[in-house]
Amino acid sequence: MSNTFARRMGAACMALACLLGTAAAQSPATLKLVVPFPAGGTADILPRVVAEKLRSAYAGGVVIENRTGAGGNIGAEAVFRAEPDGNTLLVSPPAPIAINQHLYKKLSFDPAKWVPVTVLATVPNVLVVSPKLPVRNLAEFIAYATANPGKLSYGSQGNGTTSHLTASMFMQLTGIEMVHVPYKGTAPALVDLVGGQIDVFFDNLSSSLQFHQSGKLRILAIADEQRSRALPDVPTFAEQKLPAMNAVTWFAVVAPPGTPAAKVASTQKAIADALALPDVKQKFAEQGAEPRGWDSAQTGKFIQAESAKWDKVIKSAKVSLD
Repeated sequence: MSNTFARRMGAACMALACLLGTAAAQSPATLKLVVPFPAGGTADILPRVVAEKLRSAYAGGVVIENRTGAGGNIGAEAVFRAEPDGNTLLVSPPAPIAINQHLYKKLSFDPAKWVPVTVLATVPNVLVVSPKLPVRNLAEFIAYATANPGKLSYGSQGNGTTSHLTASMFMQLTGIEMVHVPYKGTAPALVDLVGGQIDVFFDNLSSSLQFHQSGKLRILAIADEQRSRALPDVPTFAEQKLPAMNAVTWFAVVAPPGTPAAKVASTQKAIADALALPDVKQKFAEQGAEPRGWDSAQTGKFIQAESAKWDKVIKSAKVSLD
């Protein structure tokens, strides 16, 4: 064997080793992220932003699948019954992860058995009012609503949604009485709030922000521990003497029961790395979302605390979807 041939063979072997190493670093499978709500909203936008950054880790690519219906239960059931190999995950707001088990007498899956992966982001809920109301802050709103019991109407995304439950929490804490007007989603509720057909909406910040900035609606308080970076001039409920009024919409990633811990940990790290990228942070900020990327243990504790909180609200308000 000539020296030239040997050198060529060595170079070829090294090149092959590099290719194999690159392939080994990638998952040969496709990562499917199931979003149990329609395309276009924050629940769909945030996973798509992250998915773009995860594609290099999956040789088969990353797919977003919208499987909607039944308050998120249809998409959730599909993931719950999927192969627990870490390649099919649910990315969802609270409903099918921490709330629906308290609203429905029977579900086709057990939310207690989800394997928590991470939380993509939290978005604070906000108290939004029609500019037709003669109020400029929370104290004025509470005084006005107290003086007019049962005369104000509040919209929601539908019975049992976070906007409905947040309003129920507020009424329980303040003793205020308002009339519930359920809608089929955020958009129609906002349209009627802007038009003056309803008076109040406990929305998440991402969808109400532009209307507040344009003066078409008025955000009076942020239901989070800190002010939102997207709206730093609006105080929290706690700053306005209502500290128990804490309600955020969050977007968690969970896996089917039995998913291996090692797979969960590697996926969480990949997502956390994506969330730390400047362009991802910017796109999340445009949605009023605060990136999180918590590990599995912290995510699990957070979901349990949220589930217990909303269970208490649901029982006190006697809300049921059966």
